[in-house]
Amino acid sequence: MSSPRFESVTPVLTVDDLPVALDFYENKLGFRIAWTWGTPPDRASVLRDGVEITLSKRGLIDIHGPSRLFIQLTEIDRYFESLRNSGVEFVVPLGDREYGLRDFHLIDPSGNHLSFGQAIAIGD
Repeated sequence: MSSPRFESVTPVLTVDDLPVALDFYENKLGFRIAWTWGTPPDRASVLRDGVEITLSKRGLIDIHGPSRLFIQLTEIDRYFESLRNSGVEFVVPLGDREYGLRDFHLIDPSGNHLSFGQAIAIGD
């Protein structure tokens, strides 16, 4: 008998304005819209590689303020440059941290905190 295997996690972020959020995630961060729900849509999902994020209009679920999430990736310098070139503003710029990550931090139009990082070797 095999053990259960966790395959993915999909965080849910609440947003003030779903069309504005979808535009930001698609056109600034490079995600694609996986699905929308409702007429007009009040929930949607964005996807990039193996990372999926559900976006829900604030007030529909029991999350009333901004959320925080961390996304680990490869080629962080290339991704950071693509975001900078598309006009994304950063709260914390790209840099090597003493905790073993090269990372940066931004805030989406609804106040959700997004951190992106890549593991690095740290000195002894």
